[in-house]
Amino acid sequence: MSESQSLAEALKKFEIHEKYDLKLDETKIALLSDYCGMLWEWNERMNLTRHTTFDKFVSRDLVDTLELAKLLEEGETVMDVGTGGGVPGVPLAIIRPDLTIALGESVVKKARAVQGIVVELGLEITFFEGRAEAALQDYGFDTLFCRAVGPLWKILFWFQHDWNAIGRILAIKGPSWADERHEAREKGLLRDLDLRKVSSYPMAGTESESVILSLTPKTAK
Repeated sequence: MSESQSLAEALKKFEIHEKYDLKLDETKIALLSDYCGMLWEWNERMNLTRHTTFDKFVSRDLVDTLELAKLLEEGETVMDVGTGGGVPGVPLAIIRPDLTIALGESVVKKARAVQGIVVELGLEITFFEGRAEAALQDYGFDTLFCRAVGPLWKILFWFQHDWNAIGRILAIKGPSWADERHEAREKGLLRDLDLRKVSSYPMAGTESESVILSLTPKTAK
């Protein structure tokens, strides 16, 4: 069985085509499969991902990416903050080629590993080696998305002075998101922001759910 066929089986197992209205044709499936193979090969040299089977990739990484993709308008400029092994930014570039995507990663060896993967895949993605806040001094984005980079309060602390360059933040969180919201509120970091839960969906193989939180500056009254 080829890698592409293995990924197709995982997509079928988790009913991806039935659950999402984002068409994954053979070309996109092949690119996603190639991405997984390169990522897992690099993972033998450095820690880029814990999800090294197609089932884990589809049920966690790809589902998060597809849920995120539903929330993005056509042609948006977006940055994946702390991309690590490239999720969700790289799969998003494959699924939604209409988007202008940047990856930010402060760990240089991880950034260069993922950049090498992206070049081999032939994807058009911009890279920022270093802190995302530094990139925001010169560039603006419609959306920043944050997945597995830290608690909500820390994300808001990092970007509290950069909202002039950010349209919104979409944060992918697990079942403890309400506790994180409370902690951020206690630290005063939500005072000038509107927070909405814009997506919730089950985490495969568990009784928990993932959520996507949208954070935007409060409009002046």
